[in-house]
Amino acid sequence: MENQSSNSQNTWNPLNSNMDISKKFSIEAARSLLNLAKNHPCRNIHGHSFKVKIVVRGRVNKNTGFVMDFSEIDEAFKPLLDQLDHKYLNDVPGLENPSSENMCQWIWSKLKPKLPSLHKIVIKETESTSCSYKGDEDGSS
Repeated sequence: MENQSSNSQNTWNPLNSNMDISKKFSIEAARSLLNLAKNHPCRNIHGHSFKVKIVVRGRVNKNTGFVMDFSEIDEAFKPLLDQLDHKYLNDVPGLENPSSENMCQWIWSKLKPKLPSLHKIVIKETESTSCSYKGDEDGSS
């Protein structure tokens, strides 16, 4: 007969594991990537239906059963959504060159102070193109 206490030690417990939760947002916006070659199509004003995925990593709270309430992600991202949605991104301070890579870093820098457990930002321009960012390797961003 197997010892019950050793069996319970081998049971996976979500409270002892990091989990990722995510929330997706849609941003309709236009941009011009003016640093590209004059004949590059993305140098012209064009728009995207960006999909932004915010990923938070943490342990499950024993009381709530959540890593984080999704409404906290909504609240943290709302001011950024208001700055980006239905806007010309080149006019947003800090996004004068609004490539998806720069957008990821810009969103990260604004969101990380509000969401310390922020793990990753993913931006999809189209169904086949995306960019993800996990902060700088030294953890400073």
